[in-house]
Amino acid sequence: MAKTVTLPHMGHGLHPDGAAAFCKKNAMLLIAATLALLTMILIPPDHAYAGYFDWKTLSCLFSTLAVVCALKSIRFFTYLARQIVKLAGNTRMAILALMGITFIGSMFMANDMALLTFLPLGYDVLSTTKQEKHIPFTFIMQNISANLGGMLTPFGNPQNLFLYEKFHISNGEFVSIMVIPFAVAVLLIFVCCMTVKKEELVIAEKTFAPLPKGRTALYLVLFACAILMVMRVLPWWIALIGITAVLMIAAPRALTKVDFGLLGTFFAFFIFAGNLARIEPVRVLFSRLLGMNPLWVSAISCQLISNVPSAILLSQFTEAYPALLMGVNIGGTGTLIASLASLITFREYASHYPNKIGAYVKLFSVFNFGFLAVLLMVCTLCLPLFMA
Repeated sequence: MAKTVTLPHMGHGLHPDGAAAFCKKNAMLLIAATLALLTMILIPPDHAYAGYFDWKTLSCLFSTLAVVCALKSIRFFTYLARQIVKLAGNTRMAILALMGITFIGSMFMANDMALLTFLPLGYDVLSTTKQEKHIPFTFIMQNISANLGGMLTPFGNPQNLFLYEKFHISNGEFVSIMVIPFAVAVLLIFVCCMTVKKEELVIAEKTFAPLPKGRTALYLVLFACAILMVMRVLPWWIALIGITAVLMIAAPRALTKVDFGLLGTFFAFFIFAGNLARIEPVRVLFSRLLGMNPLWVSAISCQLISNVPSAILLSQFTEAYPALLMGVNIGGTGTLIASLASLITFREYASHYPNKIGAYVKLFSVFNFGFLAVLLMVCTLCLPLFMA
């Protein structure tokens, strides 16, 4: 989730450092916009463009992000996480608690938001207890937990929400498709964390103001409405208007904290994917590749252009949504760019240890490609159950 960047003024233009910071934090948006503009040269705007956009997906994503921002503004997730971590008595249990928090958090607040919330907590817990040697492993496992934890629910990852609406997948079918790789991911993360040596851990007490009961209750109700909106229980346009109206009154600053860069990225990739689908040689190429092995093609595509754009692009050329859904979820592991969430983790680690980036990337690659290899084999074996 990109943070709001304040760009200092220099005469009538942007300060170079401010512009560089903006480009760094919104790199995927700029890439998506560039690709969209390039395809618009080949396919000039016409009436067909109106059919490119999935407004329900964009509305659900905006509503969920807005409510999560409101909950973050009252420190709800941080407060809840610290209460859980305080129960840990040693390093192994603390790291397991951090994994569980991040894993479950990504199911409800999206993977990038989960990392922005819980990575600082992991650093705080381990650095203040003189256990910094575990931080690279913990960050990497939190990253994997965030990317894989969100795959069980339609709102856990942005690409899930898109595919859920694109192919009109039922809630039961969605869970049935993803439950096996989800369960394997849980087992793998648990096994990895169990290798951590047990060492006594004394977490320093910090005084936090209690959560505001009224606002907490209100935001949780709105969060429930956002989930019901995604699950097609509430009409999406009614929920969008209602959630936005309430937040405009109760938490207007939360609306300004929404990751509009992510929404803009979706918007641009809708144009890019829609235009590519109208170019016959491109359609033939992608259709043939996906016809051979949609699971592997989608997982490999994520390694090159990330999971969200892969989902939007490849969905134009195949109806094999079970394979595509599995591929773009497990494909979030692997390279640093396989998921935008991985770049968030990398930036957070580099901000603390700029001289240890090389060792981090090596360890990151070992674990991520290891998870990807195992999950690819599992999904290859179980996919025939859903492709009949």
